Amino acid sequence: MTDSLRREFFDLHHRAVLASDPEVAAALESERARQNEGLELIASENFVSLAVLAAMGSVMTNKYAEGYPGKRYYGGCEFVDIGEELARERAKQLFGADHANVQPHSGAQANMAVYLAVMQPGDTMLGMDLTHGGHLTHGHPLNYSGKEFKVVPYGVHRSTETIDYERLRELALEHKPKLIVCGASAYPRIIDFPRLRAIADEAGALIMADIAHIAGLVVAGLHPSPVPHCQFVTTTTHKTLRGPRGGMVLCSAELAEALDKAVFPGVQ
Repeated sequence: MTDSLRREFFDLHHRAVLASDPEVAAALESERARQNEGLELIASENFVSLAVLAAMGSVMTNKYAEGYPGKRYYGGCEFVDIGEELARERAKQLFGADHANVQPHSGAQANMAVYLAVMQPGDTMLGMDLTHGGHLTHGHPLNYSGKEFKVVPYGVHRSTETIDYERLRELALEHKPKLIVCGASAYPRIIDFPRLRAIADEAGALIMADIAHIAGLVVAGLHPSPVPHCQFVTTTTHKTLRGPRGGMVLCSAELAEALDKAVFPGVQ
């Protein structure tokens, strides 16, 4: 992609917005300058390609498409279906998954869909404590996950600062959760997915891996994949995957129907 094409794209974009709303145009230009002139060190952010920017500002924004490819609640969705099928098939191929749902608007909604697919309010789940590197949606009491479900937190060992798998196993056998959630927002160590799956099997639990921060490393083969070991894998699409802002869920074939119903009409 040449520099001249980038300049042409941004110039056209700026002029189109400027003609309608100078204040919004000024904010957009200021943000573009901030990104171009600064060194971004926020791990959860990335810079998308020009192709992604163009696709996200396309005519697809005009179309309602509730439902799934071939089973929409609106007419005229045949081209939306093509786009969604491409995304689903490519996600399955990249991660080696049985099924992919690419409709979640965010990683939080992807996690919420998994919870809705396999749990009822009041059911027990294990999640990594926020102060040990977990995420709000892994059972924090201020989040819906901590309000709807009985959450048993686990964390890292004080001396090694790695996940305390032995303590996690003890908690799982004691509380018999429906779901064990692994993955983190601030845990810079490799996660032992096979060991977690063994613990989940012993406790009679399902397991979900939230790999929003490491998905790109997984695809590149630089971090072990959770897909062979976890019934559910959630991720965002805009961090290390460098795509548009959104969420995605991968799952085993036998759980695909429950997951899809949880995403739509369940949570969005």
